[in-house]
Amino acid sequence: MAIESEYRPRLADIQLKAELDAFGAVLIVGPKWCGKTTTAEHAAKSAIYMRDPEMRDRYASIAEMKPSNILNGDNPRLIDEWQSSPKLWDAVRHSVDMRGLTGLYILTGSAVVDETAMMHTGAGRISRMRMRTMSLYESGDSTGEVSLGSLFSRPGEIDGSSDLDLSDVARILVRGGWPASVGASEETAHKRVSGYCESIVRYGVSAIDGRRRDPDKARAVLRSLSRNTSSVASSAAILKGAAREGGSMHLNTLNDYVSALKRLYVADDLPAWSPRLRSKTTIRTSDKRHLADPAIAAYFLGASPGDLEMDPETFGLLFESMAVRDFRAYAQALGGDVYHYRDKYGLEADLVIHLHDGRWGAAEVKLGPGRIDEGASSLKRLRDKVDSEAMNAPSFLAVVTSGGFAYTRGDGVHVIPIGCLKD
Repeated sequence: MAIESEYRPRLADIQLKAELDAFGAVLIVGPKWCGKTTTAEHAAKSAIYMRDPEMRDRYASIAEMKPSNILNGDNPRLIDEWQSSPKLWDAVRHSVDMRGLTGLYILTGSAVVDETAMMHTGAGRISRMRMRTMSLYESGDSTGEVSLGSLFSRPGEIDGSSDLDLSDVARILVRGGWPASVGASEETAHKRVSGYCESIVRYGVSAIDGRRRDPDKARAVLRSLSRNTSSVASSAAILKGAAREGGSMHLNTLNDYVSALKRLYVADDLPAWSPRLRSKTTIRTSDKRHLADPAIAAYFLGASPGDLEMDPETFGLLFESMAVRDFRAYAQALGGDVYHYRDKYGLEADLVIHLHDGRWGAAEVKLGPGRIDEGASSLKRLRDKVDSEAMNAPSFLAVVTSGGFAYTRGDGVHVIPIGCLKD
């Protein structure tokens, strides 16, 4: 197996081991280049790369005629980009059933596959695990002095500090969290982000299912999604923005392109949270628009680090998206999920972290220190609205900022620089 000599540990490492201990096979999914294959290689004892340029035709033929031959090798066996030969799914499921063991196979894929083409879903045999681009803790840009897990398990005052200033945060945001970009020069990182984004519009949206899609329309849709990052913009609003960029477009066309981007794990919307409240209040259920990494939005907006510093509104929205990406990684490591909250009165929380045992916490994301009071006020109003007799009171409330000191305010709300966080 080809394993990078300098491997940056991922939060997914521990989760992958746990999933292999519990299931016969694990499917790792996520956007291209986020590190799925490298993470899988570090857990695997043998591997086959279905899209190896010199072998892919032969592998495809074998997978079509006798897919069980692809599975031969020491376990756990990595089958990289398995979706190029969908018959492998049923072969893996059958092998797991016959052998009755755990930790047999690791599958990786960068696109959602139509499961109707497979005989069985693999439920109970094949676990699904999501990977994203690197959080700041994984990339080494966070001190890790404030643990999300500790906020749930050991409530109390926090402390820590981050040396990141606004220029640093802008640079890290535009660089993105792809492992190949972390540690690279700004010029090299820009070229890699550009290469990734251009591959989406030129090839990715068509390769996902073999349907030809117009790169100009794909670019227009991505620009509109980028402008509406961290918002609950409707499809009509996205369509209007895309039409300004790429000419007239039907809503069905927009939906087709957005669906393709979701299947590529590029569009990664944040669902709404629906708690039990003390009084009847209409909760908005629209997802918030996000892309897999805030650097994608920065690229399609043509925003450099300097541009972001001169445009605080756009910087703030992309900073929120970066916080969403990081909290999703940290929450997943704890067995939790991340949502947003908004009701008809405009009360909102950018992040609601909900663990599977019912514990939850909420956070507002504020780029500058001048809006910390505003964020804390919103969080306390949400806390008071939730029916604590029907569900748990929040384990914590926090305002996430760009830098400075981590501390606990007199009202109990934590202030946490994003460069202090970890799982």
